[in-house]
Amino acid sequence: MEEMWRVDEAPVRSVMESLNARAEKERKYTTIMTIMARLDRKGLLTRRREGKTDIYAAAFTREQYLEARAREEVGAVVDAYGDAAFVHFARRMAELDPKRREQLRRLARK
Repeated sequence: MEEMWRVDEAPVRSVMESLNARAEKERKYTTIMTIMARLDRKGLLTRRREGKTDIYAAAFTREQYLEARAREEVGAVVDAYGDAAFVHFARRMAELDPKRREQLRRLARK
């Protein structure tokens, strides 16, 4: 996903070449293609066809993804641990710098 957020859109080969240029271990085309197809099925990437080439793009910005992921993770923690989760969240909030706490309060009101 980091590579897809870095570029607007790209075919599998371009993503593979970019990732392999920075990686210790080279990944095969089919590995990258499989991962990108799975991300498309999960709704994280979009795919369009140009001739015989699939062009992929991120379906969400990094910020949108992180927001959705955080919402799901917090929901899962609260569902699993109930009030204990809220107690720990409150304790963490109390440990924060007052300016940071106020920033978070403003964000929560949106």
